[in-house]
Amino acid sequence: MPTTLPSVETVRDWLGQVPDPEIPVISITELGIVREVSYDGDTLVIAVTPTYSGCPATAVIEMEIEAHLRGKGVEKLRIDRRLSPPWTTDWIEPEAREKLRAYGIVPPVDGTASDGRTAARAARLAGGSNLVIECPRCGSTNTEKVSQFGSTPCKASYRCRDCLEPFDYFKCI
Repeated sequence: MPTTLPSVETVRDWLGQVPDPEIPVISITELGIVREVSYDGDTLVIAVTPTYSGCPATAVIEMEIEAHLRGKGVEKLRIDRRLSPPWTTDWIEPEAREKLRAYGIVPPVDGTASDGRTAARAARLAGGSNLVIECPRCGSTNTEKVSQFGSTPCKASYRCRDCLEPFDYFKCI
């Protein structure tokens, strides 16, 4: 049992050891859903923003955070669910994007999140361009969307026309 409160940096490091329950190769911090680590007096406060408001994994993530931190000796803990600003795929750390690709999930294409700041996204929404998704197995861009929803609602299902392998694409949100 710690005699002093752990630093915010230490807690962030601990949270970096908690895997996402749906994509276990990346942590909840790499996914960008841990928004803030702070103290309210002697109570540790963890602010979590789910990938979308109805994400079924959010409750599991919160339980995993609590179990992990209690295992580190944290006694006073509060987990706040923050829906604003909404989570965006822009919050996924660069290292996590490479881990996703190695795991067989295509990470979101840069600059395509729904923040409305990019001309490429506006052009795509207006039908002016198409998003090119590269196969994580063979690297081909000869791919096709099979379904808007993949293994989880935050992913779309794709297939490579060259190697014929199916794969998920982490949709931009």
